[in-house]
Amino acid sequence: MIKILASVLAADPLCMGQEIGRIMQAGADGLHVDIMDAHFVPNLSFSPALSAAIRRVFPEVYQDVHLMMEDPGRYLDTFVRAGADAVTVHAECGGDISGVLRRIRALSCHPGISVKPGTPAEKIMDYLPLCDQVLIMTVEPGFGGQQFMPDMMGKIRAIRAAGYAGSIQVDGGVNVHTAEDCVRAGADTLIMGTALLRAEDPAGVMAACRRLEDADEARR
Repeated sequence: MIKILASVLAADPLCMGQEIGRIMQAGADGLHVDIMDAHFVPNLSFSPALSAAIRRVFPEVYQDVHLMMEDPGRYLDTFVRAGADAVTVHAECGGDISGVLRRIRALSCHPGISVKPGTPAEKIMDYLPLCDQVLIMTVEPGFGGQQFMPDMMGKIRAIRAAGYAGSIQVDGGVNVHTAEDCVRAGADTLIMGTALLRAEDPAGVMAACRRLEDADEARR
């Protein structure tokens, strides 16, 4: 089944609680929490305090934390304690990525690896056995509202062709129209920001995206 995670980066920071409540009631499978350090990407976003606040107010909500940081290993324990259910780090951050992924699992959290648009899928093949999820960025990470890059779909196909059976997520410019390309390529999790949180009928948007799986199976 296609899963949909709502990106809190697209939420109004002055109405965060109300927007999370609305989108979860509409049927989202969880939240995607982007953490930016203003070094790895040219923007600064949230701290572990947001994850902790979400866990306190919405204790059952699944939190998928995406660390766009130069040294994510320093903060793993902090984010897991705060409320992360999954933690994704970037292949481009350098250092002992395998050790970071193993540490995430040791903390009883789902480990994930992500790549920016300019990084080939081959860069992460050796990490796949350590990961429960792979995140393919279809925009340059750091800012919301960018245009979807359809040529990133080749990475999804390459990862599936390599035998990876875990979750493949897509983040960046995902809407009802671009989601079709993602699902057809082999993605099973759509991370949606503006297209979902600014929708008049978010439940309808998610229903349309989930129907894409049936359409893809019918084509096969």
